[in-house]
Order: sequence, then C-alpha cells, then structure tokens
Amino acid sequence: MKIVRRVGASPAERGSVGGQACPDIFELADGSFAIIGTDETDHIDCSLPYDASRAENERIVVITRDTLVRAKADIPDS
Repeated sequence: MKIVRRVGASPAERGSVGGQACPDIFELADGSFAIIGTDETDHIDCSLPYDASRAENERIVVITRDTLVRAKADIPDS
C-alpha cells in the first residue's frame, strides 16, 4: 500500500510540538484511507450499535475532532 497524500493539516499545523505520536489521515493509492489514532477497540467494541461489527483483523481507532474537521475539505465527495 502506498501513501499518496496527507488529508488535512499535519500534526505540527494542529499544534503538536514534536509532531510525533499524533492522529493523522492519509489517502492511499487505491483510494482507501489510513488513519493513525489511538486504539480504543477494547473500550468501544462492546458499545457498537447492533448493526455494526468488526472483523478480528480490524481495530477501532479514535482521532481528535480537530483532526477530522481539518481534513474535511481534502476528502473527495466520491
């Protein structure tokens, strides 16, 4: 999988002093998105709605609202 571009502001642009260990969103060459976030699977899995599920190889990651809001303008409509 190849990263094509960052989606939204970099961690430094969002105020990260070191620019390390911060949420981030990337678009991949196949059009998918890769998310760097905090793994909260163990805390959220039991709270998923009845019509949501995840496979064993999937994790639930959390990113800050600011990370997603700043990425909104860079996410294609289709």
